[in-house]
Amino acid sequence: MRRTLIAVTSVAALAVGYGFADAHDRVPGVLTIDEAVAEQAPEYQPAESVLPAASTTAPVPTEQGLARELRGDVGASALGPRVGVVVRDALTGDTLWAQDEDRAQTPASTAKLLTAAAVAERTDLTTTMKTTVVQGEGDELVLVASGDTMLAKGAGDPTAVEGRAGLADLAEEVAASLQTKGGARYSLRLDATYAAGERYAPGWSMADVAAGYTQGVSMIGLAGDRPEPFKPSPKVPERKVLAAFAAQLKKAGLSVSVDDSSSTWRTPAPQGAEELGSVESAPLGDVLALALDHSDNALTENVARQAAVADGAGASFAEVTRWVRTTLEDAGVDMTGAKLRDNSGLSSGQVVPARVISDVMQLGITGSATSMTRVLSDLPIAGLTGTLHDRFLVEESRGAAGIARAKTGTLTGTSALAGTTTTADGRLLTYVLVADRVPSTTGTLGARAALDEVVADLTDCGCR
Repeated sequence: MRRTLIAVTSVAALAVGYGFADAHDRVPGVLTIDEAVAEQAPEYQPAESVLPAASTTAPVPTEQGLARELRGDVGASALGPRVGVVVRDALTGDTLWAQDEDRAQTPASTAKLLTAAAVAERTDLTTTMKTTVVQGEGDELVLVASGDTMLAKGAGDPTAVEGRAGLADLAEEVAASLQTKGGARYSLRLDATYAAGERYAPGWSMADVAAGYTQGVSMIGLAGDRPEPFKPSPKVPERKVLAAFAAQLKKAGLSVSVDDSSSTWRTPAPQGAEELGSVESAPLGDVLALALDHSDNALTENVARQAAVADGAGASFAEVTRWVRTTLEDAGVDMTGAKLRDNSGLSSGQVVPARVISDVMQLGITGSATSMTRVLSDLPIAGLTGTLHDRFLVEESRGAAGIARAKTGTLTGTSALAGTTTTADGRLLTYVLVADRVPSTTGTLGARAALDEVVADLTDCGCR
C-alpha cells in the first residue's frame, strides 16, 4: 500500500543500465547493450497544469539521519574514491546532506539536465517544429527543414513523439495544392539553412559515431534512424529524407526528380514563397523528454541548438554551450567549477560539480524554469522505463523500484544518477550522485549497482 501511495505521490508532487540509452553515452566494448523500453509521452502540458500543491507535512530527513544511512553506501569500493553527493528537500530546496558537492567532476549524461533547464528557462515547450514545402523557382519544390529529425516515412502518428509528423501526409498536402498547376515535372531540393551548425562536436569520437553510440546533429531526419549500438545512423540523413519524401510525392501522383546535392542545401527558399503543405512535430517538451529518457546525445544537441538560435545565439557547439551556461547563470545558478564542452555530456574534458546539477534540478521545481517540471516528471522510472528499465531489480535496490526517477550518466570510469525519490515518510527529495573514479576491477556494473543501493536506502529510510 505504502509503495503504491509513494509512487503516486512522487509523480504527482513533481508532475513533478545501463540499458539502451546509457550505451549511447560512450565506448564500444565497455557497455552492455540492452533495449530500452519505449515510452510514448502524453500531450505536453505547461508545468502549472501538472504540479499540484505537494504536502509539506511529511517529516524532513535530518543531516544526521542521512549521514548514518548513506555514508557507508557512498563509501562502497565499487564507486571509487571520488563520489559527489547532494540530497535536497524538493519542496524547500534546502540541502539536507552533501559530500564534496563543490568538487568539479565528470558529469557524463547528467549534463543533459543542465541543457534541459536552459531550454525550459528560455523556450516555450509547447511549440512544435513545422516542416514545410514551398514553391521555389519555376517547377522547383523546396523542402524546408525546421529541426524535426523524427519524420515518419509514411503517415504520421498523432499519439507518438517519434513519427508524429509524416511525409505521406505532407506529400498529400503538396499534391492537393498543385492540382490546379498542371502536370509538370517537379524538382525537389532541401533548404537546410535553419539552425545550421557543425554536425559533430570537436570532442566526440568518430569511432563512437561509427559504432552507433551517437550521430551527427542535423535539423531533419527520419523516425527509426536514430542510432543504436552497432547500428549507426545515416551519415547524411538529409539525403534519406529527400529520397523518402520523393517516393511519397510519387505515390501522391507527382512526377519528381531529386536534387540531393548538399551545395544547394545552404540556399534558403525564396522569400515569401507560397507554402504548399506542412506537418508539425510533437511539442518540443515531449521531444526533450524523449531525448533524456533515451539519453540521446544528438537529439539533446538538436533541441539545445534550436532553443539557442531562437534566443539569438549562434548554432555552433561552442556558442550553444555558452548559451546554456549564460542562461543558467542568469537564472541564478552558480556555475563555478563547471566546464562544458558540449550539451549532452559526451565530450571528454568537461566537469560539473554535483551542487550545480542539484541547483539546476531545483530550478525546475521551485525556481524560474517551471516548465522543466514536466521534463523531470518524465525522467526514467526505477525498474520500469528508459535507461532505468533494467535497474533496481535486485533485493538490495528493489525498494526504490517504481518510486525513484533519474537521469543516468555513464562514461568509462564514471557513473552518475540525478533525480527524485520519496522517503518512507512521504517526503519528496532530489539527489545527485556522481562517481568519476570508478575502479576498472568492478567497472560500470559494480558502480551502477552501488548507486542503485544508495537511492534505495534513501527511499526506504525516514532518515531522522
